Amino acid sequence: MEQLLAGLRAAGEPTRLRLLSLCARAELTVTELTQILRQSQPRVSRHLKLLVDAGLLSRFREGQWAFYRIASGPEGPRLGRAIVDLIPENDPMYIRDLERLDEIKEARAEAAASYFSENAPRWDEMRSMYVPEAEVEACVRGILGGGAVSDLLDIGTGTGRILEVMAPDIRHGVGIDLSHEMLAVARVNLGKTGLEHCQVRHGDMYELPFDDGSQDAVVFHQVLHYAEEPASAIAEAARVLRPGGQLVIVDFAPHRQRVLIEEHAHHRLGLAGEEVTAWCESAGLRSELVREMKGEPLTVNVWLASHRPRASSGAATGKISTAVDD
Repeated sequence: MEQLLAGLRAAGEPTRLRLLSLCARAELTVTELTQILRQSQPRVSRHLKLLVDAGLLSRFREGQWAFYRIASGPEGPRLGRAIVDLIPENDPMYIRDLERLDEIKEARAEAAASYFSENAPRWDEMRSMYVPEAEVEACVRGILGGGAVSDLLDIGTGTGRILEVMAPDIRHGVGIDLSHEMLAVARVNLGKTGLEHCQVRHGDMYELPFDDGSQDAVVFHQVLHYAEEPASAIAEAARVLRPGGQLVIVDFAPHRQRVLIEEHAHHRLGLAGEEVTAWCESAGLRSELVREMKGEPLTVNVWLASHRPRASSGAATGKISTAVDD
């Protein structure tokens, strides 16, 4: 009850109510919030601190910026969204704030589009070398979909595409990436589709900013061929998995396309199955190859690893194959 009262007191002021409403719809910086509210930075920062202290908002740093969004704990989002839902949709100030928020999103989209267009030719060149991404995405969703995943972590999220694919099947999704530019693209993509239960963070796959046993599923989608120490990355992913959690690794089979190292910064010419198995076993996970998708000249492999004791090989393989084929 005390937490509820603290949250209600924090939201019970016009500026803070407006801030809560905006941060329920997007991750925003202090600068962006001052542009929307037309108030001074010290005033906005003071109100944001009160909302964070009350557990209604979360604050996280990304480079020189600090972003705010509705809290991700067990009670914060429920109370915060319940309060936001009570705001009359025809309130003039509420409407004006949302119009200014749309202007912020449009500016972000323009910046993201510029970065994306500059790099799209390189990405298109690489994608042309293997099976369509839609096949890979369907495979990942076939393995993890079905309602068993509450919290999903996408490591090296890039444009946030895996979060978009898995959004209908999860309660909460987070993508991490080292590239601030790619995070900007991902925020725009998630904002366009209204996926408020998915977010992205700046983070290192070797030092994940998550507690032990906090995730139901972790995905490495075309990431480990960039890694200098894939075994360490897998071990760190295993640390944050809950008992029974699942790790999905999507990457290229061994190949001879040195252009990917010379022009696309790949560190490895694909991943051998025995390497992946050894890395997973070292991290305390059981792994198996669940899908091989042959392309020209690259083949994409999908591995599944988990903490769960392996059932009889026929039963386990049959269950996964059914999900993928569907």
